[in-house]
Amino acid sequence: MSSENEAQNLRIDPATLEDLDDLVELVMELFRLEEDFQPDQRKQTHGLKLILEQPNRGRIFVIRSEHKIVAMVNLLFTISTAEGGMVILLEDCIVHPDHRRHGHGSRLINHVSEFAKRRGFLRITLLTDRVVQESRKFFAKHGFFESNMVPMRQVIAKGGDGS
Repeated sequence: MSSENEAQNLRIDPATLEDLDDLVELVMELFRLEEDFQPDQRKQTHGLKLILEQPNRGRIFVIRSEHKIVAMVNLLFTISTAEGGMVILLEDCIVHPDHRRHGHGSRLINHVSEFAKRRGFLRITLLTDRVVQESRKFFAKHGFFESNMVPMRQVIAKGGDGS
C-alpha cells in the first residue's frame, strides 16, 4: 500500500479501553526517547487507563488504521487562574516509528487545536524534551512558543498507581 493510500485509510478517533495495549506500546516508545522518564509498563498502563475511564479529566486521540494505532496524543484538562478558565496540558504526542514523516503528528496537533477551540479551552501547554531539537521545531511550526516559565517537579510517590 502506498503511503498516500495509507494516509487516506487512517482516521482520528478518541481512544477507548480496547486501545490500551497499543497506547502503552507507544508511550513506552516515547519514554525510551526522553531523558526525564523511564518506561514502566505497569505505570503507563495505569495512567492511560485513568484517563480513558475519566473523559471529563482528559482525552486521548489516536490515528488508527483498520488494525493498529499509528499515533496518539494525550490531553489533560485543568483550570488556569492566569487564563480564568479551562486549559489543556498536552502530553504523550507520539507517532509510531514506522509511520513517521507522513504528516500524522501534524494531523493530531491540528485536531487537538480544533478540539480546544470547539470546547472553549483557553490555552494548550506542553512540555517537550530540551535536548530533542526536532521536537521543539515541530511544535513551534504548529504555533507553540517557549515560555519564560520553567518546569519543576517534586516526586511524591514512586509507584504512580495509587498504591
